[in-house]
Amino acid sequence: MLIELPFAGIVVLNIAAWMVIQMGLAWSLTRLPARRFNPRGRLARLGRGERSGRYYERWLAIKCWKDWLPDGASWFGDGFAKAGLRERTPEFLESFLRETWRGEVVHWLALLAVPVFAIWNPPWAVSVNALYALAANVPCILVQRYNRGRFLRVLERR
Repeated sequence: MLIELPFAGIVVLNIAAWMVIQMGLAWSLTRLPARRFNPRGRLARLGRGERSGRYYERWLAIKCWKDWLPDGASWFGDGFAKAGLRERTPEFLESFLRETWRGEVVHWLALLAVPVFAIWNPPWAVSVNALYALAANVPCILVQRYNRGRFLRVLERR
């Protein structure tokens, strides 16, 4: 801990920092052109078991809870809302596929921000922030990966 703050100051700073990090990443990445997000690239590749979606459905019961997660991209005027499927054209599905990778990248980058919290938090509070980061981002990553597998299967069938 490099900066000493009273407990209330730490709490307020943590909340503000997470809001800035999460919203800042989401806003920044929505500004990048969609072509920069290759959902079939090496980093976006899904594991063999993920492609079918059965793992997510059977072991994580993803269909029961995925609709409860917020869609941060829709909070920005020109973000790509992923809450529903507006069209079924290959072009739209391809756009949706790219947006699942963009959303996943946002959440992975947010997880990478955890060490910043060591600047003003004692070790136990860094752990609390790490748990928050996992709870807030891992479910979103799982949903993006699940949806990407579904869209890849649909597009490959066409």
